[in-house]
Amino acid sequence: MEALFSLEYLGITNKTVFRNLSRANLYEDAVRHDEGAAISNVGGLMLRSGAKTGRSPKDKRVVEIPGVTDEVWWGNVNIPLSRNNFMINRERALDYLNSLKHLYVFDGYAGWDPEYRIKVRVICTRPYHALFMQNMLIRPTEEQLKDFGTPDFTILNSGAFPANKLTDQMSSKTSIALNFESNELIILGSEYAGEMKKGIFSVMHYLMPKKGVLSMHCSANEGESGDVSLFFGLSGTGKTTLSADPRRALIGDDEHCWTNEGVFNIEGGCYAKAIGLSAESEPEIFAAIRFGSVLENVVYDKDTHEVDFNDTSITENTRVAYPIDFISNAKIPCVGSHPKNIIFLTYDAFGVVPPISKLSPSQAMYHFISGYTAKVAGTEMGVTEPQATFSACFGNAFLVYHPSRYAEMLAENMEKHGAKAWLINTGMTGGAYGTGKRMKLGFTRAIIDAIHDGTLDQVETITDRVFGVEVPTSVPNVPTEILIPRETWADKAAFDQNAAKLAGLFNKNFEQYKEGSSKEIAAAGPIL
Repeated sequence: MEALFSLEYLGITNKTVFRNLSRANLYEDAVRHDEGAAISNVGGLMLRSGAKTGRSPKDKRVVEIPGVTDEVWWGNVNIPLSRNNFMINRERALDYLNSLKHLYVFDGYAGWDPEYRIKVRVICTRPYHALFMQNMLIRPTEEQLKDFGTPDFTILNSGAFPANKLTDQMSSKTSIALNFESNELIILGSEYAGEMKKGIFSVMHYLMPKKGVLSMHCSANEGESGDVSLFFGLSGTGKTTLSADPRRALIGDDEHCWTNEGVFNIEGGCYAKAIGLSAESEPEIFAAIRFGSVLENVVYDKDTHEVDFNDTSITENTRVAYPIDFISNAKIPCVGSHPKNIIFLTYDAFGVVPPISKLSPSQAMYHFISGYTAKVAGTEMGVTEPQATFSACFGNAFLVYHPSRYAEMLAENMEKHGAKAWLINTGMTGGAYGTGKRMKLGFTRAIIDAIHDGTLDQVETITDRVFGVEVPTSVPNVPTEILIPRETWADKAAFDQNAAKLAGLFNKNFEQYKEGSSKEIAAAGPIL
């Protein structure tokens, strides 16, 4: 165990710093020092993230600095923070780090392409956080670690210590502060590990477009012939599940970049939702839960240490983090050629979006900027109704520039390399939520198979009356009657009413992006 690593250049005077400990050493420290830590019956390290069991986007701040301020997409996603207030938070974080007996450091890479990867240093107080980032970043070899040098970006995770909510520009005791001048992320008031993962994603969203590289919130896999598909989708749409295809190599499940040479995964691991997880539904992910994986906020039997993946009493956001090589068909290194297919996934609780549609270039840009899915919320009377959710570029919370910048880069890449775009609804069919049924996973997989083998390039299509997209009239192993949403509803008038409502929500959401979009893109939305 290396305990002589110096961080004095940062103002950290702590003399006991453990750098890049082994999994076994981190397990030992977690069980010994981390309250509530335990080992599952199959070897995963189980921990709690404290009061925060998810990200705190309202507490994210970006430091205003010359050369950056004019570029950033300021608003609800990127909330400004002054240099002075950042330094107050930084000093608070350092004071906490210097008060402890020992610290953990993990040095790793973000980005599998050596030309574009960045060196990341994570400084934290919990072995759980060190192991998590050991899984999520790309692990250097011993030789690379010796020559690691100065990192390109540093995370100072003092999440167990609160921010001072009376500090100007703070909204709570939680602060997630990004500084593109000092190249630092300061975390206070949240021990949720996902803040580190997504913080680095925001960094890549800032750095990569400057190099002409598109950063994307998507999963990616590759067929036997080398054909690559990208899967975009918000939480609950099936992005992780559908990209984990035993017949295709997994490049990555969440964060990628598209360069002039092809695509590469940003991460060295996966961070999958664990609610409802089973060996039958998602065998690849289930098998990845073993020694070295991190099980976050799960409920388990105190005697057997068997996890109850259906128990949401702590949070519905239970997760498991594991190195990507824990997936048997992962492609290492995690790089691929230019994508052949771009697949947008949506969970449409309104039951209006077709299960499969072909998109024109302008429609692809419209749906990319919209980033639609839907969730179900309870009403006062206990009746459930769909609520539309829009997240620009299917990753609104992590963007640094205006969404149109990323959309334009996607359009250019698709045109240059001949990629096709598809919209797939994994949500309701035969009615809205409460009346209809969720699209069977087997049907969605069959649709994706038909995309990959080229079948859908040949079949006849009809134009959807709401979205104007081209809908295939037949798909192998999928009932023809479910392909046209209106035909699956017993009450056609109710369908028309729901369709008009959803179209209105799309149009209302897109108003904020019209100014930066072409007339063709603005006209590619649904028709009222």
